[in-house]
Amino acid sequence: MTEHPTSHNRRQAANPAAASGAPEDAHGAVPDPRTAVRQTAAPGQEPGGGRPRPAFPADGPAAAPGSGDAPDPEPDGTPAEGEARPQRRGRAAKAAPRGGGTKRAGGGTPARNTAHSEQPEHGTPEGEPVWDADRNAARGAARRPGARDDAPSTAAGEHPAPARPSAASGDVAAAGEVAYTTPEGGMPAVPPSNAPGADGAAALRDRSGDRLRFVGAATRRIARGIDLDEIVLGLCRATVPTFADAILVYLRDPLPVGDERPVGPVVLRLRRTDRIPLDPDTESGRLPLMSSQPDLAPAVGGGPAAELCEVVAGGPLAEVLRGVRPVFGDSQAARAALPELLGDGPTVATGQRTVLAPLRGRRRVIGAAVFVRRPDRPPFEPDDLLVAAQLATHTALGVDKAVLYGREVYIADELQRTMLPDSLPQPTGVRLASRYLPAAETARVGGDWYDAIPLPGNRVALVVGDVMGHSMTSAAIMGQLRTTAQTLAGLDLPPQEVLHHLDEQAQRLGTDRMATYLYAVYDPVAHRIVVANAGHPPPLLLHRGGRAEVLRVPPGAPIGVGGVDFEAVELDAPAGATLMLYTDGLVESRMRDVWTGIEQLRERLTATARLTGPNPPPLEPLCDEVLDMLGPGDRDDDVALLAARFEGIAPSDVAYWFLDPKAQTAGQARRLARRALARWDLEDLTDAVELLVSEVVTNAVRYAERPITLRLLRTDVLRCEVGDDVPQLPRLRQARPSDEGGRGLYLVNRMARRWGATRLSTGKVVWFELAMPS
Repeated sequence: MTEHPTSHNRRQAANPAAASGAPEDAHGAVPDPRTAVRQTAAPGQEPGGGRPRPAFPADGPAAAPGSGDAPDPEPDGTPAEGEARPQRRGRAAKAAPRGGGTKRAGGGTPARNTAHSEQPEHGTPEGEPVWDADRNAARGAARRPGARDDAPSTAAGEHPAPARPSAASGDVAAAGEVAYTTPEGGMPAVPPSNAPGADGAAALRDRSGDRLRFVGAATRRIARGIDLDEIVLGLCRATVPTFADAILVYLRDPLPVGDERPVGPVVLRLRRTDRIPLDPDTESGRLPLMSSQPDLAPAVGGGPAAELCEVVAGGPLAEVLRGVRPVFGDSQAARAALPELLGDGPTVATGQRTVLAPLRGRRRVIGAAVFVRRPDRPPFEPDDLLVAAQLATHTALGVDKAVLYGREVYIADELQRTMLPDSLPQPTGVRLASRYLPAAETARVGGDWYDAIPLPGNRVALVVGDVMGHSMTSAAIMGQLRTTAQTLAGLDLPPQEVLHHLDEQAQRLGTDRMATYLYAVYDPVAHRIVVANAGHPPPLLLHRGGRAEVLRVPPGAPIGVGGVDFEAVELDAPAGATLMLYTDGLVESRMRDVWTGIEQLRERLTATARLTGPNPPPLEPLCDEVLDMLGPGDRDDDVALLAARFEGIAPSDVAYWFLDPKAQTAGQARRLARRALARWDLEDLTDAVELLVSEVVTNAVRYAERPITLRLLRTDVLRCEVGDDVPQLPRLRQARPSDEGGRGLYLVNRMARRWGATRLSTGKVVWFELAMPS
């Protein structure tokens, strides 16, 4: 019957002889790792096997009779009378006591310790040897490096911790420890053959523990990387100089993404190298930073490694990469594969000082790593192949992760870029600047957007909106609403009508499609702005003198609520003033509410305007200054910012007339245009303007029923606009020789710098532009 290791009946007094630091057994053997289970072996048993352990000569000094320990062995290792003979490890020790198996107090079978004689031993057959816990603890203490003879012994009744398992023999980890196991088919590490038994086993355990700690630290450093460069750099800095003197990392070019099946030959590109500096700074204790492609001599001689390597199908390098497992540089496969990878020039150290480790991701081999040690350094050991395999596996999986993450980032950036305008228009009379910041690196897309839409009459629509959330769904909804807003703006609808149609569109998209929206139309001729708001934070107006104010705009309900009315207000837009449109991510965070943020933004604008005195601050630096108000904890949402500097068009540069739709109107329009050009000293453009105005006005008079409008604007170009009440837009066509008409727009297209037609709520406007004379 086997006794449980925690049985109360087996608790004994501490053995004085065990405290003396008994030496290792004569063979220097380490306990079988298969028996080093997660609990202390039961007394009288082999650990984990339930088999009695024989007493070995090296178990400790002789114990006095009656002390509970085995008697002294014979000098030649033969067990004394009454002692079980030692069996081979792993076999049950079924030794029968000499002398007929009778128990005697002072004869062949030693009497039990009198301190425990009152409690019988259950489960230990008489005459079989007992695994003494105290003696085992003493021997384990003697094996530890730095063990002293005066080290205290294990107290009576305590269970000594099992010996630390060896990575070389595939030990099972003790309780609470991590085992450095040998994978199936791997090469187990063995202690040096010339090392003494006890010292060799202790050194082997130390090396195994060091490898475990190194692998844990290295894989953690590799796993911290989120992009490709960070992961490769983590591998280089984790292995040099701790594991190798130099490293070369090759990756496929291009790297496959996900389930993508690359076509064509496999090409490896040298991604990064690293090495130990020849003259490290020993005083500071730090190694100097190396460049991404340092000189690898003397670890790799013969010249620099090849930057590109095309893997030959069926060649030695392809076979090594297909085998997945790392190999030593002196193996037959590596001797032929390394020249193909590194090129003909470089040479590596001979012997086991080079390890070639394929980098295999989730589905395919994506590269290779070469670990090199200098000739004056100790070579790699067989267990180092396991370390290289772990490093290569974690690096390859990290590279796979980085490639997928890079693809997601690219998709998010492209989606956000296409949802926002590539560049802002620069219409006459207003200057624009914008900024966009995503909520975080992990949420690069969101529902915030801005826009600037040119309108007829040199007007411009200024738009800023915010769809709830910052995800792919929010970005998709934002794109739909932005397209709808541009279409509605092209119809020249009033701002409140634009919001009404947007609200209907949001309800058609879904019940939870809600957004805040602000739509403003600036007229540089009238110096007025019309604003309609749908639940968005109010805009701020920075006057030329440095005073900033929050515009009083009806807040309205968000887009998508439905059944609400929107109201528009018309405000002054003086020249030199700056209008700031923004989303709530700029003024609201977990640290402050919306109105506190708006007040801080107003104060920031005022303080910035004071720095430039009477002149308004430059627009681009002003946007940067506004974003600087965001603190480290204020980036809870993405931020969209649109700034508009009102310059306007002076009344002296505008000529405007109403003309009745009759046959004499074309001649009247020519005379009015000639007088305006003379007043502006633009007589050089008189002939071209008269011809084009006559053609456009004639077309308008032909179909119009109400008075038409004629307007000339002098800015950096000369712009002419003719409006009527007919919604049909004119189209350019090629007139046949027999046609009497159809050539007016052809002349406009040939002579004007630009021309176009815009549909209005009350009709249309046809316009053209001519370059100013030099």
